[in-house]
Amino acid sequence: MKRISILPILAMVAIAAMSQTDPWAAMRVFEGKWEGPTSGKPGKGTTTREYQFELNGHFLSQRDKSVYQPEAPEGKPLVHEDFGMFSYDTSLKKILWRQYHSEGMVNEYTLESVSADGKSLEFVTTQIQNLPGFRAKKQYHIVSNDEIDETFLLAPPGKDFEVYTVAHLKRAK
Repeated sequence: MKRISILPILAMVAIAAMSQTDPWAAMRVFEGKWEGPTSGKPGKGTTTREYQFELNGHFLSQRDKSVYQPEAPEGKPLVHEDFGMFSYDTSLKKILWRQYHSEGMVNEYTLESVSADGKSLEFVTTQIQNLPGFRAKKQYHIVSNDEIDETFLLAPPGKDFEVYTVAHLKRAK
């Protein structure tokens, strides 16, 4: 009688279970360096992004730098930088994101939705430190593993969300 090894079957089941329970599944595409054009209320510019898993994969860090062209020929470019950390809250079963801005604000976001195909993600602020009453959203559309569209929306106190910036990011080589 031939013996059938159960080990390969168990390994496949374990891999399938891990992929279904990976809280980072929708975010893994972000890992790496990105660059592209950005436009919106601050004007037109270029942006660079870097996302990296840290501390045994428990956190995802992000660094952004956007440089907007000056409005006047003799003006200085507007430079925006921010640093953030994504974490997975096991009790909420949600990804949280704290983003620290060069202007002194701290945005605290929650990943509120991921489309069924995993290609669209929406983060919504739960709090913005040093900008009372404002709300923000970050929407990502994964065009491909090497291309992402990002929309940042801002809502002043008592107002609806309006697009503040749009970026088209490509994976940097």
